[in-house]
Amino acid sequence: MGLIGGALAKLRGGLARTREAFVGGLRSMLAGRAVDEALIRELEAKLIGGDVGVKTTARLIERVREGHKDGSLKRGEDVLEVLRRELKALWPEADRSLHFAPSGPTVILVTGVNGAGKTTSIAKLCNMLHKDGKTVLVGACDTFRAGAVRQLEIWAQRLGVEIVRGQEGGDPAAVAFDACAAAKARGVDVVILDTAGRLHTQDPLMRQLEKLHKVVGKQIEGGPHEVLLVLDATAGQNALRQAEEFSRAAKVTGILLAKLDGTARGGIVVAIREQLGLPVKFVGVGETPDDIQPFDPGAFIDALFGAEA
Repeated sequence: MGLIGGALAKLRGGLARTREAFVGGLRSMLAGRAVDEALIRELEAKLIGGDVGVKTTARLIERVREGHKDGSLKRGEDVLEVLRRELKALWPEADRSLHFAPSGPTVILVTGVNGAGKTTSIAKLCNMLHKDGKTVLVGACDTFRAGAVRQLEIWAQRLGVEIVRGQEGGDPAAVAFDACAAAKARGVDVVILDTAGRLHTQDPLMRQLEKLHKVVGKQIEGGPHEVLLVLDATAGQNALRQAEEFSRAAKVTGILLAKLDGTARGGIVVAIREQLGLPVKFVGVGETPDDIQPFDPGAFIDALFGAEA
């Protein structure tokens, strides 16, 4: 189901920088020019520079070359519509919804490096689920940063959700265990577990992620039911490398792409689809708890290209 009304307006607003830098640059480059091999080569460089990925760029360029050779694509201005159509076709029908447990609490493990926007993204998830009528409990498993726990506590209080925390510097897996136990005892619908902003290059910390996964599974059957990796849209290709490492350790089921409104590199969504095969389930398009949206590929591409494309 596509986005409508205010949701679409927020998405368009969140993509303003990318639309201005990337699509605006394409439009300026293509305007008033005939499609020829020189233009196609410039287009190829522009697409790769826009973080859409090498494979996807090759596919797009192939379609433009086909149109050039058969005479159906003559004006540079018409290339934008070809790009928009082909980018939309990249995403087959797929399940991008949150997976809930058939009975008992649903456990969502949220991971990602420090600075990716993890804590704020958890607040947005809490707000979204709370508005959907679900009771939510947060487990503050980032025991190594008192500031992170405090920030979660503030958000939990504002949003009316419960929180379980442990001692500073304590075992994150113990907090996860306690949070899951509390959720079962209190009949809570959803448990969201924050994790330390562990660097994907630090093997001991990645092993801690694996431990969390095992502890949750023993406490609640089938848990965690979702493992969402928060990626910073402003990080570009580095975000993809993080995702590859985290996927191996944490069995990531989906991406929450944060800070989309703060970057001119929103094309990273396309690269994630190309390189990772992981579904982008949510995008963050602002700083308030309401600024989170389920990812709709068609709406995303339309918002990226704007009304003039």
